[in-house]
Amino acid sequence: MSTKKTTQRDGFKPGEHIVYPAHGVGQVTAIEEQEIAGFKLELFVVSFAKEKMTLRVPVAKVASVGMRKLSDEAGITKALEVLTGRARVKRTMWSRRAQEYEAKINSGDIIAVSEVVRDLYRSEAQPEQSYSERQLFETALARLVDEVAAVDGSTETEAMKRVETALAKSPRRTRGADAADNDEASENEAAA
Repeated sequence: MSTKKTTQRDGFKPGEHIVYPAHGVGQVTAIEEQEIAGFKLELFVVSFAKEKMTLRVPVAKVASVGMRKLSDEAGITKALEVLTGRARVKRTMWSRRAQEYEAKINSGDIIAVSEVVRDLYRSEAQPEQSYSERQLFETALARLVDEVAAVDGSTETEAMKRVETALAKSPRRTRGADAADNDEASENEAAA
């Protein structure tokens, strides 16, 4: 097996951050040419620091696996706007919804990932999530935060604050939470 490094293919170049749908944000560390079983393949070497994983993606398979460049700032803004909307939770069985959420997360589409975050988000005033809901929410949130941080050039903490700010603007789902907030606001005004 021989390896030869090249510089750029299909618009991707070493050092560039990309989104790989099944794993999130990674960095192209190299473009290699390897001979495997008598065939020469060009491969993107993609490193995922968080997962401590390196993936080799054949150049010819980039489109079929959904590897893409990071969103631009307008895409991030649109994704954050999705978070401020009302949750759209279908009245189907959880197993069906979980499959749909998983498909959205693994689509690599930042808008679809934002929809999952929006739909599964729970404020402190809302009831607890099940384990599987929390797992899907945390996966989607991590993917969204990673991409926001990579596009902004910010830290994960700063990106998380930006996402949480957008989520805080979303309409509440329970009347009890609204009533409690209004009562608390009235008490604070009376105390002042």
